[in-house]
Amino acid sequence: MELTKRIRDKMMKGRLMFVYRGGVTNENSIPLLMLLEKEMENSEFAHVGRKRLFMFVLESLQNVSRHSDHNEHAGMSIVVYSKTETGYTVATGNVLPAKNVNELKRRLEEINKLHPDEIRDAYRKMLSDSEFSDKGGAGLGLMEMAKKTGNKLDYAFFPMGKDHAYFVLSKTVNSVGIGEHLGSAEKPFQGKNISQLERLMASSYIFFIWSAHISPDVEREVLTLTETKLTEEEVELNIRRRVFSVLIEILENVAKYSPGKEPEERFGMPVAMVRFEDDVYSITTGNLIRNDNVEELRNKLELINKNDKMGLKELFRTSISGQTIRSESTGNMGLIDMARKSGSKLVYQFEQINELYSYYTLTVKVEEMTD
Repeated sequence: MELTKRIRDKMMKGRLMFVYRGGVTNENSIPLLMLLEKEMENSEFAHVGRKRLFMFVLESLQNVSRHSDHNEHAGMSIVVYSKTETGYTVATGNVLPAKNVNELKRRLEEINKLHPDEIRDAYRKMLSDSEFSDKGGAGLGLMEMAKKTGNKLDYAFFPMGKDHAYFVLSKTVNSVGIGEHLGSAEKPFQGKNISQLERLMASSYIFFIWSAHISPDVEREVLTLTETKLTEEEVELNIRRRVFSVLIEILENVAKYSPGKEPEERFGMPVAMVRFEDDVYSITTGNLIRNDNVEELRNKLELINKNDKMGLKELFRTSISGQTIRSESTGNMGLIDMARKSGSKLVYQFEQINELYSYYTLTVKVEEMTD
């Protein structure tokens, strides 16, 4: 639970909304894009601003995929979404061959010297340059990012031995989609925070972290992203099904007890996190819960943890027989199903926040089951 609290504090302090660590592919780019899109739907972000940011994210993901060292370091790529007072920040990180750093830095410096009107002219010139197009147009993507948001790009490079470097690219966009450059004259861009976050996730075997309101649409994209990850890594079908089933139930458990977006923003944002270590998937959620619900939920969890495999089967059967058409879909059945599908105890904690709310953390581990 200490790791969960550390992650939660880091996400809240940095106003981080979502972090993904792993290879960026054509398949998982869609849920990565849609997670931000779905979160923004209920925000005050203007349609034009949303479209510009969406296109910037698309180019960023393609940039990561294009520049990553796919043979060895693709899994170190990172995608980070965070909120600001006026909009959103999107940051990506990935490993580059050290020999590519100077050329990429030169291109970025050239782009950042251009006025917004000059960016459009330079972009058109690049499009008409057949020699440039034949080389693949890596700089064209960077120019497209700058053109969409009308401002400069924030970036940093961190050496990784003599052969590689970690490249961080970031963009802050306000509610109308105009870039806010965090250059030397303003609040300095802290690329090292992204690099440090990647190392924390690597050392803790974390695949993704979500820390914002979990709507049904967000839940669906989290499930899609996880399913894509499990499929790409060719995880055994039985494990894949069990992880997916547990993730469905644990996210619905968060939704069941959520007091709403306003209390979450004031007293503690939800957290959903998936880790994979030594062939064990650990799925963790954290969320606010009203204090008057804590005792009943604690009793349910203690009862479930007292039962073995056969006891859980009987408990599940009894719970089904007590359901009516008006019964909630999660309740006892969801918690029991998590324990049955995972084959492990439900690890939980309640931390009182104030007289109204506590923060409820739940971890479920899915591992190979033995008879």
